[in-house]
Amino acid sequence: MSSVALPALAPPRRAWATDLPVLLVAFVWGASYLAAKGITTTHTVIAVLVLRFAIVLPVLAVAGRRKLRALSAEQWRGAGLLGLVLSVIFLLETYGVVHTSATNAGLIISLTMIFTPLAEAAVTGIRPPRAFLAAAGLSVAGVVLLTQGGGFTSPSAGDFLMLLAALARTVHVLAMSRIKAIRSADSLSLTTVQLGSAVAVFAVLAAVPGTGPAPWTVAADFGAAEWAGLVFLSVFCTLFAFFVQAWSVRRTSPSRVSLLLGTEPLWAAAVGISLGGERLGLLGGLGAVLVLGGTAWGRRSVDRRTATP
Repeated sequence: MSSVALPALAPPRRAWATDLPVLLVAFVWGASYLAAKGITTTHTVIAVLVLRFAIVLPVLAVAGRRKLRALSAEQWRGAGLLGLVLSVIFLLETYGVVHTSATNAGLIISLTMIFTPLAEAAVTGIRPPRAFLAAAGLSVAGVVLLTQGGGFTSPSAGDFLMLLAALARTVHVLAMSRIKAIRSADSLSLTTVQLGSAVAVFAVLAAVPGTGPAPWTVAADFGAAEWAGLVFLSVFCTLFAFFVQAWSVRRTSPSRVSLLLGTEPLWAAAVGISLGGERLGLLGGLGAVLVLGGTAWGRRSVDRRTATP
């Protein structure tokens, strides 16, 4: 029996060899909210965004220069348009995390997993399953409780901005699926053009008087801790995350990758509470459980429907 059982253990070990890097991506994304909060103020949001993506953009451009040249004019326009939406997402997320807790930010942004199927149902006219609608209601109720951790009060401006960011992420996902020209585009080239477009938006905004200090001024004022946070956001949360996703999708199923990346809000809460000293309170803790449970339930119900002929 042992000779039969031993080979059966090999596939899980190989699966975990692929799963662990993806899970690490989910962790660094969850930690990114606290990292962004630690190096950003209301007045330096745009400058930090310029610095964060200007660091990684040359690396992406050099790595994918051949396939960038192969993009058609239509693919460049489609990716550029997606980059404009991406710039809105990063602006909302970064301003949002400045004005709320890293825990709230990570949990509220997870509503994208609920908003996207709802938006897709509205576009296609196909009614989502009842289980999904129930999960969506559970998640929304969880967000309401999450923002009331210290008692019933008005949600903060940061909570509202993160909710808008979740809606903007939904628009981005739908646009990627609806723009026909980009469906055949190389993923690295598509990411590079999108980030380039977003950086161009941030650079223009940084040049507008009254939008905050210049990026080089902010960089000059950074200490070792701020530079460490910026490198973490640039190298790990952008470069590392992209290449791990591209590597893992060729070795496992997209659904498995999506499931592992879906743990991001759990890591955001864990990092915010353990390292950031944040507290949810009784209502907030209950809300966090409802958000995590609702989004997981909703994702499973959509996956089951997709798998049904």
